[in-house]
Amino acid sequence: MKRAEKAERIQALLDDLYPEPPVPLEHESPFQLLIAVLLSAQTTDVRVNLVTPGLFARGPDARAMAKLSVAEILGHIKTCGLAPTKARNVRALAQLLERDHGGQVPRSLAELERLPGVGHKTASVVVSQAFGEPAFPVDTHIHRLAARWGLSDGSNVVRTERDLKRVFPRERWNDLHLSIIWFGRDHCPALRHDFDACPICSWAASKAYRAREARARRAPRSAKAPSSPGSPGSPGQQRAGA
Repeated sequence: MKRAEKAERIQALLDDLYPEPPVPLEHESPFQLLIAVLLSAQTTDVRVNLVTPGLFARGPDARAMAKLSVAEILGHIKTCGLAPTKARNVRALAQLLERDHGGQVPRSLAELERLPGVGHKTASVVVSQAFGEPAFPVDTHIHRLAARWGLSDGSNVVRTERDLKRVFPRERWNDLHLSIIWFGRDHCPALRHDFDACPICSWAASKAYRAREARARRAPRSAKAPSSPGSPGSPGQQRAGA
């Protein structure tokens, strides 16, 4: 089956399962979404949604957040991964927004990616989910599923993003990004995945890919070599969570 045919079938299945996929991170403004996505690197969305209510009560917008100390921000987010670095970035980002953007979140990828702690994936989430601009943010989970389903070769997230944009209609990128995230959580986990029971992997994953994942699971942890481009779950040359 060609990639385009796979993508069409996958899209139809995802549309049936998730007709209106919600944004997993709770927020009330583009600024709050930006902060939540920044905090989500190496941290679950569930954890982020637990810490942001207290943080946003004190810093609901850029002006208020810029006035908080790094120590106070850290106190709210200390259970998140990389919390000290994130606390510094949150304050610096809020100050920069106040100084250079009138407290507003910029709408362009280029301007967003110049903000402290904001990489391409974070910027793509904000432009797509806060402003409705077509984008296809690729995190480690979407990267893994695209490789499992044969929609990309798994070499790196830059290539995965390019391949997904080629096989899915531009006007559907934003919704499909969310649908794939929810599908991964509900049906296609990273560990102990049952390919035969999965509504998509059962027919989309190749025998070769299944064998590679099986070998990776069986290999002793101490004997595993560093991930190389094309290995299952490897983000390749660009860190996917940024």
